[in-house]
Amino acid sequence: MAALGESQIFRDLMRFKPEGLSANAWAVQAGVSRTVWTDMRRHGNPSRRTLEKLLAAVGSSVAEFEALRLGPEPRQLGAIPGHIGDFRHSWTPAALPPLPLVGSSLGGEWNASGSSLEVTEVRPRELIDRLPRPPSLARDPEAYALTIVGTSMWPRFRAGSRVAVSPRSPVAIGDDVLVRLRGPENAAHIGTERALIMHLVRRSGACFELRQFNPDRTIRIDAAEVEAILKIAGELI
Repeated sequence: MAALGESQIFRDLMRFKPEGLSANAWAVQAGVSRTVWTDMRRHGNPSRRTLEKLLAAVGSSVAEFEALRLGPEPRQLGAIPGHIGDFRHSWTPAALPPLPLVGSSLGGEWNASGSSLEVTEVRPRELIDRLPRPPSLARDPEAYALTIVGTSMWPRFRAGSRVAVSPRSPVAIGDDVLVRLRGPENAAHIGTERALIMHLVRRSGACFELRQFNPDRTIRIDAAEVEAILKIAGELI
């Protein structure tokens, strides 16, 4: 719960403060007065120049800040339209760009460790639709969505569900992933990527251990056979 008297813009800025850095240290690092926080709590919006300095000091920008805001604060009684205290006029969040839904289809099977795995063919250049972008993907301009076309990940993902893929998100053990396989030399020419939709169990030496759920089995794939492993950020509702 927010402390009484804190402005919305102050609370939103605190989401950008790095761990281990106090608010005052952040202000000093940005080259602005430490009283900026007191002023912001009392009066609301800082100047745009001050905001730019604070965000630049933590590797962000005003555009990113506006894109990630939760929404406009209720307009204060007596606020003058166009005045810096009128939140809706000054800091209306920028609309997030849509998430492209690209083509996908079943692409046969791929053999690994004696098992035949369901292959998904992804066509990044084939735009099927544009979907609302989740705020969590605001920082990944390369993110896209695709339709699950097989049943190997049931019941985690059903055929026909749409999932978001985030190439810039770090991949960790326990993530659902899209494993891009090293394919024929003409794959880039025809604009098709052969991939496996799986669950990352662990990396062991030069191998990845991956799990599918239908039928439930874990297989090992040599890293030399993998072009890239991308995080599936989740199912789009």
